[in-house]
Amino acid sequence: MKYDIKDISLAKEGKLRIQWAERNMPVLRSIQARFKKEKPLKGIRLGACLHVTTETANLAIALKAGGAEVILCASNPLSTQDDVAASLVKNEGIPVFAICGEDDKTYYKHLNAVLDTKPQITMDDGADLVSTIHSKKKGLIPNIIGGTEETTTGVIRLRAMEKNGVLKFPIVEIGRASCRERV
Repeated sequence: MKYDIKDISLAKEGKLRIQWAERNMPVLRSIQARFKKEKPLKGIRLGACLHVTTETANLAIALKAGGAEVILCASNPLSTQDDVAASLVKNEGIPVFAICGEDDKTYYKHLNAVLDTKPQITMDDGADLVSTIHSKKKGLIPNIIGGTEETTTGVIRLRAMEKNGVLKFPIVEIGRASCRERV
């Protein structure tokens, strides 16, 4: 398994923190239990560019329990929790490409490492995966089922792509409410 993290010896501390967060995520625990039985994502490669935190770790673990092959890189190098990245690699067998404080060159190397696995579903926080696919990795598009986007900034980027007729696969907007939607 390929990965690029700060220090694998941080895995024990990361596992404890992931378990602590998991206790406060009852809905995700329920989904994970169901996924373990049903395997709805069996055979799906899922490339994620998200904050590498305890919460994201629990999401990745649940998706893997559902049968997905999950590959993760950091959407924000400053939010990466190195112990969590180490635990995902060592204890869960999830390839992670993330180092707290990584520079731009490393960030894009990590983003491309995820895309090199040819994901069928993308999970994005800022639309960097999708933008890179559409600009530099167009050969991936025919095999992509769709993706998700978490941020307002990413949604704005993707809506512009859609308006210009260049967005080539569906994206589900998650975790965002506009001012109009809250009223």
